[in-house]
Amino acid sequence: MHATVVDPIHRRRFLAAAAGSAALTLLPVAGRAAAPARDDPRWIPSDAFLATLPEWMRAFGVPGVAIAVVEQGELAWHRGFGVADLESGAPVDADSVFECASLSKPVFAYLVLQLVDAGALQLDRPLVDYHRPDFLADDDPQLAWITVRDVLRHSSGLPDWRAYPDSDPLRTVATPGQRVNYSGEAFFWLQRVVETVTGQSLDQLARQRLFVPAGMQASTYTWNAHAARHSVVGVPAPGARPGVQTFGAQWPLLQPLAEARGKPLSDWTWDDAVQALPQAQAAAPAGMFVWPGDLLANAAASLRGPVQDYARFIAHVMRRPARQDWEIAEATRQAMLAPQLAVRPGWLDKGLGWNLERVDAGNRWFFHGGSNAGRYKTFAVGDPQHGRGLVVMTNGGGGTGVYQRIVRAATGRDMLAFDL
Repeated sequence: MHATVVDPIHRRRFLAAAAGSAALTLLPVAGRAAAPARDDPRWIPSDAFLATLPEWMRAFGVPGVAIAVVEQGELAWHRGFGVADLESGAPVDADSVFECASLSKPVFAYLVLQLVDAGALQLDRPLVDYHRPDFLADDDPQLAWITVRDVLRHSSGLPDWRAYPDSDPLRTVATPGQRVNYSGEAFFWLQRVVETVTGQSLDQLARQRLFVPAGMQASTYTWNAHAARHSVVGVPAPGARPGVQTFGAQWPLLQPLAEARGKPLSDWTWDDAVQALPQAQAAAPAGMFVWPGDLLANAAASLRGPVQDYARFIAHVMRRPARQDWEIAEATRQAMLAPQLAVRPGWLDKGLGWNLERVDAGNRWFFHGGSNAGRYKTFAVGDPQHGRGLVVMTNGGGGTGVYQRIVRAATGRDMLAFDL
């Protein structure tokens, strides 16, 4: 018997997203400094600001930060600050692999839209037409109404995460298609759909269709030797109760099982997870692995990689002078960044996989944030009109205060998104 027991509610709660989540109202702004005026239109942070960054990191208890900038639709700059692991003192560098948290969702949305372009999926077709997993409630007719579009714009009506996925069937908490209900469960169901129609694991699909062609070879939704060597170690915010690392603790325990089975974790499908669950439960603290979904890549939250990889992805969300065959079509890209459902009418909307903030009459920025285990905070924002993007990843639970200051200093804008 293991002495450590993982509270299942806290085990699932770590997957909740940070910025751009389900909130429909804005909090009042109080005591926040205005963004500084900028003469330089580029989003590369100034040397003067970067000189102050270590002070902000100390104030918020953040050991390490990585920043990457896209200019004119291409990766233009990236840099690491602080340490990747407090115990070893290893610095954040170009190889440092961060938990992207809910920044996983826009990447998955791009993969889904690639399949839509290929005719393998239809945006307005119900998920049950492709695959009805056995964890759905039998007495909820609304489940049959949820479409691919509903998942990507967070109007599925499903909850974020069930506390007890091994015993509680998945059911709607709101009418699908009517309003924003931020849901990781919906993304995981769509992941099962993608696995069904492609016959591939999530990582296999991502490597083939995005990671390799986009130059994101150090990214993975699961775990591999590179991630094991270079993954940063997160810490809770100052004064916060330490939570379970979850992904950081799970993957190393699963790696020996994958080696024994002769199949890399990145290639595991649902059936592999079902078969391996009893062995995983025997090898782990009680409560860490309660259902097969705990053994799989998670389209909503488990992406990890270096900050420059994510910036390369951002570059492919921009308008490009010549799109390659593997990229989503230009009309699809425009649909991804078009308002799908209003969050704050006239100001904030849901796109397909992205949140959208109006900055003027003719331009909306796309953005998303993430939070895993109270130890990893991330944020990405893009200006498609000018081909600019900014990605910030941190390994501290206090990282929100750090990335907000970086975004303000780099872009010159105090985003409304920060008050969601």
